Amino acid sequence: MTQHPDQSGRSDSMQGPKMQIHEVLGCPPHEGDVGSGLVFRTSRGEIPAILHSAPDSKQGVIWVCGARGGFGGPAKGAYSRLSESFTAQGITSLRLSYRQPNVFPECMLDLLAGVTFFQSTGYEPVIMVGHSFGGAVVIAAGAASHHVRGVVSLSPQTYGANMAGLLSPKPLLVVHGKSDTRLPYSCGVQIHDWAKEPKELVIFDGAEHRLDECGDELESLLGKWIPEKLRSISQEK
Repeated sequence: MTQHPDQSGRSDSMQGPKMQIHEVLGCPPHEGDVGSGLVFRTSRGEIPAILHSAPDSKQGVIWVCGARGGFGGPAKGAYSRLSESFTAQGITSLRLSYRQPNVFPECMLDLLAGVTFFQSTGYEPVIMVGHSFGGAVVIAAGAASHHVRGVVSLSPQTYGANMAGLLSPKPLLVVHGKSDTRLPYSCGVQIHDWAKEPKELVIFDGAEHRLDECGDELESLLGKWIPEKLRSISQEK
């Protein structure tokens, strides 16, 4: 599969360097994972991705991990399981890794390239989900793009997340574990305080940074919140 989006990997409201997507190539699934492997060839390097395509879908979710990149996400691979379950609900998921993990501006461009891909192939609205470092990146990218219509920030860092106040009226869900020893749950509380309505904060007692201890509850929460927000947004159009 080769696609040629003809837009840059940034929104019209984002300041800074452009990323041009030259082509999107199909490849075997990454790391033996489920879904269809993709590579975005851009003017700033290649972005690896996994697509979970729902037939006749116009709604999309973009998922990113922490500072090291990868695809599985927290709670022992919750991203892949949720992505697969969403296809039955007519929701397409795009799981992105980073070209330059832990480099905030470049990772933000990667996310915006994913938004451009969805936009150029007819998907709108889009919700972003990020964990840890990625929880801040999705907030920054969500604030920069008009095509992002909701953000989920899991165990987020505060660095880069101060744009949470610019997300409104897009809904924001912040989730944190109360026993997180890497990024204390006060980070999630601070980001929630920065944000304007509509916003939600969920703290899981006994859960560490990767949220393994509350995996079932997390998947249940996201499995309801994301489709409900996408339906609500679609009904507004």
